Amino acid sequence: MEVFVARQPIFNKKEEVFAYELLHRNNQVNVFPNVNGDQATADVIINSFLNIGIDDVANGKPCFINFTENLLQLRLPTYFRPREIVVEILESVEPSEEIIEICQELKALGYKIALDDYALNEQNPYSSELLSYADIIKVDFLQTSSEIRERIESAAKSQNIQLLAEKVETKTEFLTAKEKGYDFFQGYFFSKPDIVSTYDIPTYFPSYFEMIQNFSMTAPSIDEVSELIERDLSLSYKLLKLINSPAFRPKYKINSIRQAIILLGLIETQKWIYVMAVRETTGMAKSLSKETIKICLTRAKMCESVARLKKQTAFCSSFFMTGMFSLMDTVMGTSMEKILKDLPLQDEICEALKGEPNCYKEVLDLVVAVEKADWIKINQKCREFKIEEKDLFLIYAEALNWSDHLLNDEASNQNKLI
Repeated sequence: MEVFVARQPIFNKKEEVFAYELLHRNNQVNVFPNVNGDQATADVIINSFLNIGIDDVANGKPCFINFTENLLQLRLPTYFRPREIVVEILESVEPSEEIIEICQELKALGYKIALDDYALNEQNPYSSELLSYADIIKVDFLQTSSEIRERIESAAKSQNIQLLAEKVETKTEFLTAKEKGYDFFQGYFFSKPDIVSTYDIPTYFPSYFEMIQNFSMTAPSIDEVSELIERDLSLSYKLLKLINSPAFRPKYKINSIRQAIILLGLIETQKWIYVMAVRETTGMAKSLSKETIKICLTRAKMCESVARLKKQTAFCSSFFMTGMFSLMDTVMGTSMEKILKDLPLQDEICEALKGEPNCYKEVLDLVVAVEKADWIKINQKCREFKIEEKDLFLIYAEALNWSDHLLNDEASNQNKLI
């Protein structure tokens, strides 16, 4: 599944790129789709930070990200480093005591705050107070009258707040804003938003509730969290993409989800589970078919079990990952080589997934032969592995039961929530 995010550069007075604003898109058409603010921001965050990678999107520049009142209340901005984002508070957010407290917290943590289309509301006592926490005010040059602009410019100057002129579409508007003392500029005069895309694995069933419950315990269990992530192809993929980013890139290649969590840390893992949970609950999830996820789960469990039959218990988690990721090219609609380039999987797993011969590929071939009822290959592989066919079909039945149990349990949990 292809996913998208648009970025529009923000320039300084020297017409150099100072930052990017990240904008929601759901295809190559460069217009904002009709979704609510929570959905748009959650999708932008997941696609920018996990699927594409914030370094590829922003080239080391800070990113302006829109936050609704709901996402501010969830303290979602604090899940990111202050140098990575500028917290853009939408004009739809009504200034209140709670919003002021949130801004105080953000400023204390080192975040910059931008007010989008800010309009001083003299009837709201918190409206002027909000200004004291703002670093930047964005002014819409297309829609805002010169009278209102002058009021905002005066208020900004009195409190030493920087001004950003947005929707600047002509050279005259740029020069006017520059003469008025604006610090930053954004609009079609400089650049239309350009769209960055990559591929994502949609979620079949999110296990966020169980994971969040585990994280809330006094001593969260890495093993339980690992098991919950392992059974979700989408979560496993996103975790590996995250740990392969420059901020976390491991020294050694990964051979299990448990190893990835240990390297990333429970707190960082918890943060991203919360972000993904917000995205799923706002309705942006797109699902895989039940049959596809069942095949992935069954292959993973069976590869792990065959490894045990072969007495390779030390590498069971690596065999599990080989089976789980074996349909990645089909799921994402792109080549396995392109997918694996962005994942820190150990070389032997990557080689097997690309079809190169090794012990992981041999086990995967046997599992696929069982799926297809290829009796000649099954007989040949069982003799090579020195395992009994009856034992092989016993673990196949167990793998099918295991995946069925997971899928049925999740369906039952989802129905209870409806």
